[in-house]
Order: sequence, then C-alpha cells, then structure tokens
Amino acid sequence: MSTFTQVILYTDTDGFAKFREETIPLNEGNPQSMLSEVFTSGGYQLRTSPVGFRSQFHCSGHTQWCFILQGQMEIGVHGSSRVFGPGQHFYSADLLPEGATFDPAVHGHWSRQVGDQPLVTLFVRG
Repeated sequence: MSTFTQVILYTDTDGFAKFREETIPLNEGNPQSMLSEVFTSGGYQLRTSPVGFRSQFHCSGHTQWCFILQGQMEIGVHGSSRVFGPGQHFYSADLLPEGATFDPAVHGHWSRQVGDQPLVTLFVRG
C-alpha cells in the first residue's frame, strides 16, 4: 500500500508547538494514480509574503494545510525550525490550548520568507 507523509505542526500536552509526521494511506484509485480518501475542507486562501517577511510567535486560529507554491517558508518552534519549499506542505494544528492565555515564551510558532523570491502559499482549512 502506498502512503503520503503528512508533516504536522501541533501543540503538545506541555503547550509547546512541535513537529511530527504521520502517514495517510493511499488505498483508492489504481496503481498509476493512488488516492487517499476524500477529506472535507472549510475553504482555502492564497497568500503572498514579500522578501524579508517574518512573523512574531502566534498560534494557528484553526487547523489548516499549508502548501508552498513559490519561494521558501521557514517555520520555527521553540528550539527548532524547518524550511519548506515549492511542492512541500505541513498541516498546521498548533492551536492555543483551551483555557490558556497566549504566552509567546511557550505557545505557537513563527514563520518567515527565506531566499530571494516572494513566498506564495495556499492554505486549505481542515
């Protein structure tokens, strides 16, 4: 069986954002075009960020896939970061824990544009 590796940015039980990977089975379709199940979505947004863009620490407002269409995007969590380029993705699920007050020393992630091309992303809400 074929699988798709889903990179997930999530909030762990300690309140810190972290990365993990999970596999999604591709058990539909045919040998030339393996497909996952059909997932529902809540809409999509396109975003462009100029060269030099960098955000402050923040949590995702809702779960969403982020697909990099152009440029490079670095996502930083407390203690590490990952760079994603065109064709790469991650699933953003680092929501503020219920009842918590946002604390940038604990919660969330930051993002920034990397390189000499503007960043273009597609967000698909979960």
